[in-house]
Amino acid sequence: MAFTFTDQNVEETIATGKPVVIDFWGTYCGPCMTMAPMIDELAKEYEDRVIIGKYNVEEEADFATENRIMSLPTFLFYKDGKKTKIRLTGSQTRENLVQKIEELLAL
Repeated sequence: MAFTFTDQNVEETIATGKPVVIDFWGTYCGPCMTMAPMIDELAKEYEDRVIIGKYNVEEEADFATENRIMSLPTFLFYKDGKKTKIRLTGSQTRENLVQKIEELLAL
């Protein structure tokens, strides 16, 4: 199951330095809902190496605003406590997400 990011825990989770993938989503977003099971699967698959989680923009807003999230879904990737240049927007294939997660691990 994917981690649940909130405005209260997102900064401290990133600050751990572990690789982090945040899926910004909303219930009104069809592609987000379609991708949700895949995100949960990837979170389980990478649970010992990467924190993969979801940030619901309907329930939280501050961190999404700080990161200029304008489209859903948007995926941000962090490593060593810092945002990387890896950013995905829109519906993604499993293969593309795995490729970006592996790229994150290789940084």
